[in-house]
Amino acid sequence: MRAQEKAVAGAHRGSRGGDSVGDRLPSAPRERKPALAALAVLLILVGALGATMLVMQAGNRVEAVRITERVPAGQHIPQSAIEPVMVAEDSAVQYVLYSHRELLKKKYRSSTDLVKGTVLVAPMLTEEAGLASGEVVVGLSLSAGQYPTGLKEGDTVAAYRVGGDARGGDGDEDGTGTRDELLVNRAKVAELSRPGESSLSSDLPVSLRVRENEAAALTKAAAAGAVSLVIVPATD
Repeated sequence: MRAQEKAVAGAHRGSRGGDSVGDRLPSAPRERKPALAALAVLLILVGALGATMLVMQAGNRVEAVRITERVPAGQHIPQSAIEPVMVAEDSAVQYVLYSHRELLKKKYRSSTDLVKGTVLVAPMLTEEAGLASGEVVVGLSLSAGQYPTGLKEGDTVAAYRVGGDARGGDGDEDGTGTRDELLVNRAKVAELSRPGESSLSSDLPVSLRVRENEAAALTKAAAAGAVSLVIVPATD
């Protein structure tokens, strides 16, 4: 009898032990995804790099010149017509730096009409002198003997009226006689075009910068083919 009770008690103990083991579910192994982790790290790095580039670009700015009022072509740019403006530095754009503004009223002139709001760049400037106030350009067509050999652009010349009326008599109908033989005492050669070998004309087209009050007499004499140029010393 006792042996039977012991067997039953052992069976109960085994049953309870089996139930306790069966109550614990097996845990699933943790699945690792290294590709996703690497992608997350890469996105973080890209974001940080982008933020750094934006900060650097915001810092690479230069102070350029902006036009505040219209400036006609050929004129110096006065200080009253400019203001500083911050722009992103770009090696492909030749900005005129505000620190160089003194050159605008001393050395350079506008090569085109500048309007308000224009950010000034180098191609908008030129070192060539424009027409001063009261100055005009007169075109001549000179034959051999009416101009000195070696005449070139930039030379300073005097213009004389030559011909029959200049050599004798008190004057002529247009008032450009002997008493007014010197038509222009100082003029600047603005442009000349020497005829090529294929040209049928041997005349030399010359453009002179003269004072406005000298233009009428010079134009009349030029139309009659009675103008001769002489190179004179240049003055500052």
